[in-house]
Formats: sequence, C-alpha cells, structure tokens
Amino acid sequence: QVQLAESGGGLVQPGGSLRLSCTASGNTFSILAMGWYRQAPGNERELVASTNRGGGINYGDSVKGRFTISRDMNSVYLQMNSLKPEDTAAYYCNAVSIIGTKRVDAWGQGTLVTVSS
Repeated sequence: QVQLAESGGGLVQPGGSLRLSCTASGNTFSILAMGWYRQAPGNERELVASTNRGGGINYGDSVKGRFTISRDMNSVYLQMNSLKPEDTAAYYCNAVSIIGTKRVDAWGQGTLVTVSS
C-alpha cells in the first residue's frame, strides 16, 4: 500500500501564492502517477493537476497558467500562484498504482487552502 502525507495549506490573500507538498511512502515502486485534486463545500472532487511516470502533465482548465505541478522521486508539489477566492477548497494528494490488473488509488488526508482578504 501507498501512504501519502501532505503539507502546505493555509490562508492567503487573493493574488497570493502557496506551495503544497506531498510525500509518498510504502510501496512507492508501484506508483504510476501522482497529482492533486480539490473539493470545495457542495462541489464534487475535481482534478487540479497530475503527472505520470513518463513525464506527462495534465491541468484542470481553471488552474492552467496559474498552477504548476512538479515531481521529485516520491514527492509531488503544487505551486499555486495568482490565487483566487474560488480556489478555496480542501486539496488532496493522489497516487495511482496498478496492482495486478487493478487500479488502486491512494489519497492523502487533505490540506485546506483558503483564499480570502
């Protein structure tokens, strides 16, 4: 199994920046992709950004040009710039593994990002 530990959330003013970090432990050799999702109250969880083992990167439409995902071994980072109030949400780190023929998702506990003046 893979365990994920996140850090870096907090309160920031509109236009500000935050950096989220996530480190995986356990069966990290099985990880194919890592990324970030977010969920605001009353909304479904949505993709923020993901990166796979081959170096491919995807961003959610609402964060393109403002957020940057990067990965270093078993850690993944999310640099968030030009933050907007609508970016307020719980942010969850995600790791995708294939065990046999089955996709297995691991999730962090979530870190809260609040964008407010």
